[in-house]
Amino acid sequence: MFVIGNILLTVGQILGSLITIYSFVVFVSCILSWVNADPYNPIVRVITGLTEPVLYRIRKWFPFVMIGGLDLSPILLIIGLQLFDGIVIGSLYDLAISLKV
Repeated sequence: MFVIGNILLTVGQILGSLITIYSFVVFVSCILSWVNADPYNPIVRVITGLTEPVLYRIRKWFPFVMIGGLDLSPILLIIGLQLFDGIVIGSLYDLAISLKV
């Protein structure tokens, strides 16, 4: 059972790291939208390609996130990522620890 617990703990750590990295990418995407960066820059294209499909779906499902000219979908996405991190990954950690004991 120690092996399964270690595997679950490692998977939880990897998922937590991916959520942190993606949250950072969403934050950078917000900053880039404020400064009106060059859309042909490869870095800007990668960041937009990573975030825009998810943000588009949030805007489509929750039309109230567009208040005037202010887009609150990145905030809703980061809150959702933090909820996922706290609930799912926290439960994964708890399960891994219980299997190791």
